[in-house]
Amino acid sequence: MTLGTKLAWDDTVLPFQLDRSDIRGRVARLDGVLDGILKQHDYPAPVEALVAEMALLTALIGQTIKLRWKLSLQIQTNGPVRMIATDFYAPETEGEPARIRAYASFDRDRVGGRPMDNVGEGYFAILIDQGKGMTPYQGITPLAATTLAEAAEAYFAQSEQLPTRFQLRFGRSTEAGGTEHWRAGGIMLQHMPKASPEISGGGSGAGGLLVARDILGEDEGEDWNRANLHLDTVEEMELIGPSLPPTDLLVRLFHEEVPRVFDAQPVRFGCTCSEDRVRQSLSIYSAKDIEKMTTDDGRVTADCQFCGAHYDLDPASVGFEAAGGSGHEHG
Repeated sequence: MTLGTKLAWDDTVLPFQLDRSDIRGRVARLDGVLDGILKQHDYPAPVEALVAEMALLTALIGQTIKLRWKLSLQIQTNGPVRMIATDFYAPETEGEPARIRAYASFDRDRVGGRPMDNVGEGYFAILIDQGKGMTPYQGITPLAATTLAEAAEAYFAQSEQLPTRFQLRFGRSTEAGGTEHWRAGGIMLQHMPKASPEISGGGSGAGGLLVARDILGEDEGEDWNRANLHLDTVEEMELIGPSLPPTDLLVRLFHEEVPRVFDAQPVRFGCTCSEDRVRQSLSIYSAKDIEKMTTDDGRVTADCQFCGAHYDLDPASVGFEAAGGSGHEHG
């Protein structure tokens, strides 16, 4: 296997459909994206794993939505990991890569154990911003799950009435040359949208949340269960290993379901921060407010939580009272 061949499907999301049933899906392989996200921060191992899982979910979900601008995933909890936030930016032009960024806020002194030991009570949220002039969408569901993937499954069942399933694997990989880097792979299955089902009362899942059997009819349920049984046979190296193309993986898992693939979407690590955006975000503040933000060295500084970029500005040049200050807030 040559490096060039490996790169053909690394950092891509491949959409597919199972023609025997009303099920669509995505296969994601992330490599450089995770390295780009995680090398910006000195995360403890459990936090790294949670951020990697959220980034993989973001790649799969973001490619599923007909997105014009940005999809964001968030968890907020009362545990040692207070928040994880990710953004998926749709390609600006046809053929260009989508971009992903992510960061975590946590209490380092309390972090320990397995990744989900650090996630307390809270919620899982999906936010969709289709750009200027469009009303943002936000959906929230309680965190009642043993993995972040299960939290995402609960969100789609509860908020969208779409049965959804994820199989994810991720971790550090060491190649023959001794170079260590992150690899991740995952598959998302989702039942095609139907007319809104009539559901009375709570669901049969944890905490009364809806699950697939609460939403699907008998025949649809059989198709869904059969596809999930196939998915359950996937092995870790098939998801993250460099030797098996996603198309071959789909044939191995779902040949009875007649898989049909579409064009793969490349994804990259990317941040939208800039000095201009920092200046715009500060343009709502008065000179007195800016003075309170000024350091002992006489500067106003800002750090991007996603990519670690550092901005160092002259306080006289920011705020709505600065020369040329526009007073426009960045959206």
